Amino acid sequence: MQKNTYELLTKSMGIHSDVLDIIDKAEQEIQPLFDKLDDIMAFNQYKVLDVFQKCRISDMHFAWNTGYGYDDAGRAALEKAYAMLFKTEAALVRPIIVNGTHALTLTLTGICRPGDELIYCTGAPYDTLEEVIGIRGEGKGSMKEFGITYKQVELLPDGTIDLEGLRKAITPKTKMVCCQRATGYGFRKAITIPQIEEWVKFVKSINPDIICMADNCYGEFLDTKEPTEVGVDVIAGSLIKNPGGGLALTGGYIAGRQDLIDNISYRMTSPGIGGECGLMFGQTRTMFQGLFMAPKVVNGAVKGAMLCAKAFENLGYEVCPKAEEDRSDIIESVVLKSPEAMKAFCRGIQGAAPIDAYVTPEPWAMPGYDDPVIMAAGAFVQGSSIELSADGPIRPPYIVYFQGGLTYEHSKFGVIKALQAMKEDGLV
Repeated sequence: MQKNTYELLTKSMGIHSDVLDIIDKAEQEIQPLFDKLDDIMAFNQYKVLDVFQKCRISDMHFAWNTGYGYDDAGRAALEKAYAMLFKTEAALVRPIIVNGTHALTLTLTGICRPGDELIYCTGAPYDTLEEVIGIRGEGKGSMKEFGITYKQVELLPDGTIDLEGLRKAITPKTKMVCCQRATGYGFRKAITIPQIEEWVKFVKSINPDIICMADNCYGEFLDTKEPTEVGVDVIAGSLIKNPGGGLALTGGYIAGRQDLIDNISYRMTSPGIGGECGLMFGQTRTMFQGLFMAPKVVNGAVKGAMLCAKAFENLGYEVCPKAEEDRSDIIESVVLKSPEAMKAFCRGIQGAAPIDAYVTPEPWAMPGYDDPVIMAAGAFVQGSSIELSADGPIRPPYIVYFQGGLTYEHSKFGVIKALQAMKEDGLV
């Protein structure tokens, strides 16, 4: 660390010198790993640029439309770009998709019909999908209430998909098999693209008509391929995670086969209207620019996650994944073993934020979750997980989930502040 930076952090920002020593040691240990990440970033940056040029993106595509949004050239160009980028037949990219859970809900409910069977092959889905499927809750229009049955196949002890267990679970009623790429609130490594490719081939060998869906949240641009490039029929994700690049103000995307996207679009609006309507509210500029910036932003977030892993592993904490392991999402999990440690960690992350750094995060009953959740996020876009944040449900073994940072330097500062807050509380 350069002398000027060191003095700014210690004298002006109050960072303890021993915290910086921990970070410097961890950073030196992982620095050789950054070259591979930079190669992935460069590939994806040029891939996005190639798509923009082939789609002939122009400033005319940034213009407002009104009312129903008929014949919105910007919307059409944006969805063409996403379809081309993910190598699919069609895509929906809309600000009226409010988050990743909504994108996934539209996908599941747009495709499945009463009497169909849905299987998750990566264990329990993300907490917010439990009420959508009908695993918990009071109905409220859940899939279970509409007669769609559900099974889940747990991952093997090594964190890979249990293909033989999946074979036993599949029946003639099975309409869709889903894979959650990211860890969610589990303590496992994310599912990699080669694992997804193996899973799809396995399912299609049993019944080629079964639809394979991948929850792609947190996974975009972690590899040189996306799930739809290795056989997945449809994917869904959030624009305030990786593909929005920190600039998209809201929204979600769904990409896949044309017939599936058509059915999903009818769920999104109404039968007979589908994707023909839907105002973009002037958001196409930030959606395009965020997508263009996304590979570089994701690169910084992944490096920050690796630094977090190495720093806490060096201090004796259990982390997942380890710094040296291949990654398929931007999330780093750290087992902190106590609610006090989770609160201190999140207080540090909040204190590293450009927005609301003075706020102290506290656990609360967040909609869609079964346990109190603590969430640190001082972001320019509310709830943006590609910006620096940390969160987790307050339940044993008290795992905190660290992610994001629009630059590597900011993600690194989040790790610094988290360590400092824990040190101040006598927890390190």
